[in-house]
Amino acid sequence: MSNEGLLSKLGGWTDKIHGRLIPNQKMSEISWFRVGGAVELFFQPKDIEDLQFFLKNLDAKIKVSVMGLGSNLLIRDGGIDGVVIKLSARGFGNIEVLNDYKIEVGAANPDVRVAKAAAEAGIDGLTFYRGIPGGIGGALYMNAGCYGTETKDTMISLSGVTRQGDLITLDNKDMNYKYRKSNAPDGVIFTSAIYQGFAGDAQTLKMQMQEITDKREGSQPVKSRTGGSTFKNPTGQSSWKLIDSAGCRGLRIGNAQVSELHCNFLLNLGDASAYDIELLGETVRNRVRENSGIELKWEIRRMGKFEPEKQIKEFLDGDIFTGKV
Repeated sequence: MSNEGLLSKLGGWTDKIHGRLIPNQKMSEISWFRVGGAVELFFQPKDIEDLQFFLKNLDAKIKVSVMGLGSNLLIRDGGIDGVVIKLSARGFGNIEVLNDYKIEVGAANPDVRVAKAAAEAGIDGLTFYRGIPGGIGGALYMNAGCYGTETKDTMISLSGVTRQGDLITLDNKDMNYKYRKSNAPDGVIFTSAIYQGFAGDAQTLKMQMQEITDKREGSQPVKSRTGGSTFKNPTGQSSWKLIDSAGCRGLRIGNAQVSELHCNFLLNLGDASAYDIELLGETVRNRVRENSGIELKWEIRRMGKFEPEKQIKEFLDGDIFTGKV
């Protein structure tokens, strides 16, 4: 479908949508990297009923992609076909403290907000979220973690909406969590989750989170245009050490640069393109393999299409990216 006509082709049922429907939304205005082409249709549902209604009526042939806060994400310059759904903070940003040191949170919450809410309620086990620059939806999807704790260690159940618009509830084992990945059912959009913590002292937890904040600000480029940690840590290894040993600290392609502060972060220095950033990442992967024999795996999610004549070939296997995540 054409970029200009997708919304009009959906039919009159879209008049009953209460959230935001924006044709040709520039993703560079949303992603933390500040790069990326336009999506045919951008949708922010008002609430879960709005989301269900939209998905039930949307033609099953139309591709649906989901984004969280836009932090751990690289959107390619050619844009995205179909619909991108981003949950609104107003409709999916609830936080409710439950009995027995449990806490229920909406998927649109930033991780840091959940960490703070748990600490204030004297719930331990979620302070690690203070160190993750993303949202709960993404954390649930990719088993986000840091400082020795992962999402799988505390999440007990989650709710979502299927591509067909039906409600679904999953528990921890249903996700089959592994390092930085899950085996969630295809097409499910996570809307909320319940975490199990344990008793903690609010003041002590706040101090621990401040320590995490200080550590991040001293060792990571938190105020730059970046996508967070770029590559997964290989078993028994640290990606940043492998990148540093390969001589890539400060490496630059156009206005994309490997951070000199923490070289597992890629930066947009101003007007870098997604092509520049992804090419830089592939260059780093190639140099690390040549130097150590270790193949780094992308942690950042890459979405969308390449611009014509600007496809990037993965140096490690020689395959041309298709744009499929």
